[in-house]
Amino acid sequence: MGKDQIVSESDFPAMERSNREKVHVIACGAIAREIIAVSRQQGLDHIDLNCLPAIWHAYPQKIVPGLEKAVAAARKSGFSRIFFAYADCGTGGEIDRLCEREGIDRIEGPHCYSFFSGNDAFNDKADDDLLAFFLTDFLARQFRAFVIEPLGLDRHPELKPMYFGNYRKLIYLSQEEDEDLKRKAQEAADYLGLEYEYRFTGYGDLTSAMRSA
Repeated sequence: MGKDQIVSESDFPAMERSNREKVHVIACGAIAREIIAVSRQQGLDHIDLNCLPAIWHAYPQKIVPGLEKAVAAARKSGFSRIFFAYADCGTGGEIDRLCEREGIDRIEGPHCYSFFSGNDAFNDKADDDLLAFFLTDFLARQFRAFVIEPLGLDRHPELKPMYFGNYRKLIYLSQEEDEDLKRKAQEAADYLGLEYEYRFTGYGDLTSAMRSA
């Protein structure tokens, strides 16, 4: 094809044309359920969702290399619009540096506890919550798999004071009203020996982030 020849939409495969019209959202698997719920509520049927392993919540050094591979694969598949459904998530600014290199936006905030609360509201309570350990719906469901086992507390419960001795309370940030999850969060607080506090947040800033994507 000569350099002056006009390229039309018909010159691209149908799948690639379709992909270029969608937003490819690369997300933490820990918020997949919430992204799907928000997408249904808001009618965001243009979102193509790709979730990376939720367990990287416990190993943030794996997140950026995983995002880099996912971006390369998405672009190879013809997606021109990409969005990261991640906050900073313990990467020390590495996601932001990747965003700058690749021209990709992400959810604002340091972590999901903040954007579920609403970043402004979370910042307003930062002093009061300085010694708080947070759960979301996902972590209430998966407390054993994502807290107890990665920290080795199932094998060495004597380590609990070392990991949690400086915390004073467990705050359950609830996305959906669910009595079973409330019970599990209370059990998690009891297991850690922490005061329990319940806050219903809904989806917080996740809704506006997904709409802007």
